[in-house]
Amino acid sequence: MNINSLVRPNIIQLKPYASARDEFKDFKKSMTFLDANENPFETGLNRYPDPQQSALKIRLSSIKDCNANQLLLGNGSDEVLDLIFRAFCEPGKDKVILLPPTYGMYEVLANLNNIETIKIPLNTDFQPNVSDILKASNSNCKILFLCSPNNPTANSFGAEVIEELLLKFKGIVVIDEAYIDFSEQESWSSRLAEFPNLIIIQTLSKAFGLAGIRLGIAIASPEIISILNRIKPPYNINQLTQQSALNKLENLEIVTNQIELIKNERIRVLSALQNIDFVRKRYSSDANFILVQVDDANKRYQQLIDKEIVVRNRTKEPGCNNCLRFTIGTSEENTKLLTVLKSLT
Repeated sequence: MNINSLVRPNIIQLKPYASARDEFKDFKKSMTFLDANENPFETGLNRYPDPQQSALKIRLSSIKDCNANQLLLGNGSDEVLDLIFRAFCEPGKDKVILLPPTYGMYEVLANLNNIETIKIPLNTDFQPNVSDILKASNSNCKILFLCSPNNPTANSFGAEVIEELLLKFKGIVVIDEAYIDFSEQESWSSRLAEFPNLIIIQTLSKAFGLAGIRLGIAIASPEIISILNRIKPPYNINQLTQQSALNKLENLEIVTNQIELIKNERIRVLSALQNIDFVRKRYSSDANFILVQVDDANKRYQQLIDKEIVVRNRTKEPGCNNCLRFTIGTSEENTKLLTVLKSLT
């Protein structure tokens, strides 16, 4: 596959902005920097951050088992997704394929970039309809978004299904793995070499507990990452974010332990929900949340709000009639949720 044939022509011809820190990279503490119009008085933050986040990418590459030139970092995954739209989709001309119910920002970003969306609903098992997707795709369908584990359904898509789409879809396939750390499935990043049209999206907001710093990750071929680097803002990841991420990544044992606690709590909550009278269906989960069908989602949502418990009402999503989404909290928070659910009439 010729990736450049999928890129917007003006992006290929674009001369990227070169920041002061891009032009000069041979840093030494003894040097006097008078190139970037910074405030010279030392605060620890008076200098611009590394625009390529080199130290953080080296650390992440060792964790993600990839090369640093296969990584692009964004101000949250939403910025990464927006860059993908802008790199590959011509406004008012190209299309993308979405598989509802799915993460709502794909459609928001498509609308923001004036890109038409083709929606192919997941089947009753919340799996992609491969034949319908391939029938709907044409030369103007540039991107297929697969959220696996999926939000809000919490399930992973079958490996055979994803592989068939990677082989047969003629555009970019984005697999959003925001919740992969809670899954028993292996990340598709291990198979990047097989699929030049694949982009993996991950984040430090979920399993790593860093939602507040907004750090999203794209993992793809060096060719695709080079294209995205052409259009990213020069200093999109601030110094505090870079340092916070590096600090967190120094102790992965804490992250691993928290993931196991969440997975154990997920089992406990799923089991306890079968004893709640108004729960109609519990969906299996590969994420840090559970989708549950109840008798009346609007009623139960408001009852929980009245008890000062905030969950997500997903009843308006395709295939999610009367469904609530429960994030797995601490043991104490989950016990509170279950106690309140049992008390509702």
